[in-house]
Amino acid sequence: MMDASDYEFRIIGAVGDSLLANFDGLQAEYAPAATVLHGTQLDQAALHGILERVRELGLELVEVRQVSNTPLRA
Repeated sequence: MMDASDYEFRIIGAVGDSLLANFDGLQAEYAPAATVLHGTQLDQAALHGILERVRELGLELVEVRQVSNTPLRA
């Protein structure tokens, strides 16, 4: 069984609020030409669910990265 971890999901473009509502529990941050979603303590099932939602919504995912448990900037 996989332990829960923190992840970042980098999506091309600025994802609007209506689409972000599909990612309840994730924090969004806008970077140049991308939206970065941050999820904390995600297990394997949650990770696969997020990836499936990205696909279903037709968003272009360019990176998924496991990150350390450091706090996000305010």
